Amino acid sequence: MKLRVPWPLFQRAKAASKQRLSKEARVALLIHGCFQFGASMSGLFLNLYLWRLTEDLVINGIFNIIVYGMTPIAFAIGGWIAKKKDRMVTYRLGIALITVFFLVVIFARENVVAYYPWFAAFNGLALGLYWTGYLVLMYDVTDVQNRSRYLGVNMIVFNSAGLAGPALSGFLISLFEGLRGYLLTFGAASMLFGIASFFSLRIRRIDSHHRTYYLKYSGLMMKKNKLWVLALLSFSVLGLFQGLMLFLPNILMFQTVGREDQVGYLTVGFALLTIVTGFFISRRKQQLNIRRDLLVASLFIIGGSAVLFFDIRLWTVILFMSIYSLMAPLIINTLTSYYYRIMDGLPLRGMFRIESVVVREFFLNTGRVVSILLQVIFASDVNSPALPVVLLVTALTQLGIVLLVRNRI
Repeated sequence: MKLRVPWPLFQRAKAASKQRLSKEARVALLIHGCFQFGASMSGLFLNLYLWRLTEDLVINGIFNIIVYGMTPIAFAIGGWIAKKKDRMVTYRLGIALITVFFLVVIFARENVVAYYPWFAAFNGLALGLYWTGYLVLMYDVTDVQNRSRYLGVNMIVFNSAGLAGPALSGFLISLFEGLRGYLLTFGAASMLFGIASFFSLRIRRIDSHHRTYYLKYSGLMMKKNKLWVLALLSFSVLGLFQGLMLFLPNILMFQTVGREDQVGYLTVGFALLTIVTGFFISRRKQQLNIRRDLLVASLFIIGGSAVLFFDIRLWTVILFMSIYSLMAPLIINTLTSYYYRIMDGLPLRGMFRIESVVVREFFLNTGRVVSILLQVIFASDVNSPALPVVLLVTALTQLGIVLLVRNRI
């Protein structure tokens, strides 16, 4: 007598098997988790370190303008290396340069301020190479069936690794007077980057005879594919708010609590909220209404930004950051998954995947640089009444993403 499996149960099992992550996908998550643990220890407090040395929001703004201005150039270089060699070469080179960057910060100490444009350029180069390698790797180890699941799990891993990092960094910094705790934090992070580099050896190279770098044909591609252009523009709009959020929250939190360890503990709480969103994304099925998700998340972020008009106090900053931590991952993951689906349909398909990532980063960082320039011009002081206005205006731009994407492609 044959055992008959109910058809709905069979269909669910089949769908679950398609969403299952491969071994290389799991290794990629492990590597990124190690990297993020180090990055959450060091990167979180890098801008705060510069702030403690200068207490000048303009210098922090210019530092980040240089970083995100350099990043697209680094992506172009990293894309060329990935195409001629392999994406893992770019990936490991990025990890190595980030390690070197923080070691140089340790040796330079207070001299970072004197040479901060050079440090910013080097940081942008290292980050650009790392993210070129990782974003291409993310595309390679997933497919259309399990990509949303991977992005959700990636968000959980990313923020789980970031839970202990800020708390540990804040604790170490509070143990020492002056800036010694910062330097110890940067040293510990460098060790974690080395561990990430070791695990990256477990990802195989892709042997391909297609080594031509097609970046120069991007303009021609844009003329023939309007949907791709709209997706690229949506990343520019994303960058208009994200640029400020990559460095300003830590300074706002420090202004309201006055202690680095408290900033670290608050960051842990915000990371927990992001994990909640990541868990939700990883458990749900394919997105059916992309524009609705983006609209709801954008409206919440706009509401959170408006809270800062009451005053920049502890409760307003916490409420603002809590809303942002819950909603921003939904926007980023939705848009990233959407973009990868468009990449699947571009001419040359997999042979243009590296170039697609490079072009996307140019548009994203253009938005970031514009938003930081607005902050430097109109709100050069952390106590400026124009700062909440700049945040609200850039938050309102996120509604533009809804107009640029399509539910079906």
